[in-house]
Amino acid sequence: MASALVGAIWGVLAPAEHLLVVAPDRGVTLTGESVHRFDAIGMFACAGLVVGILAAVAAWTARRSRGPVAVAAVLAGNIVGAGVMALAGLGVAALRFPGDDVSTPGTIVATAPGIGTLLVLVFQPLAACVVTLVLAALNPFDDLGISDSPVELDEWDERDATLTS
Repeated sequence: MASALVGAIWGVLAPAEHLLVVAPDRGVTLTGESVHRFDAIGMFACAGLVVGILAAVAAWTARRSRGPVAVAAVLAGNIVGAGVMALAGLGVAALRFPGDDVSTPGTIVATAPGIGTLLVLVFQPLAACVVTLVLAALNPFDDLGISDSPVELDEWDERDATLTS
């Protein structure tokens, strides 16, 4: 649901690329407008990073489910979420910039933004996996904090301190 919402927001915010129609069904990108293609892709990638990070942190807060199954679920959910985000965003962008009549030479038309390449869909699941890995690595407990029993950390003996100094 979060991916669909963020995808719809991306579809509203992503800039269109303006083309000058030079012949029927042929357009030339206006100067300065070709960067909007990168802007749309960059905005999509950053939105995917944010959703992936938030999904990983939200999954990590469920203490009882930490472990390999949770990582697999977060990864699978973010893979599907990235696809849903792309579909929702491209759908909203297509509604925002409907196909204009491109048969009249000399007119300027706005085309709907796109994601450019399917590789941009990797950012969301990659961010979720990296954040989960960092959270697991920084956890001080061997069982990732799943158990309810309080864990007593080993106390340093004075003789241990004298041996190490």
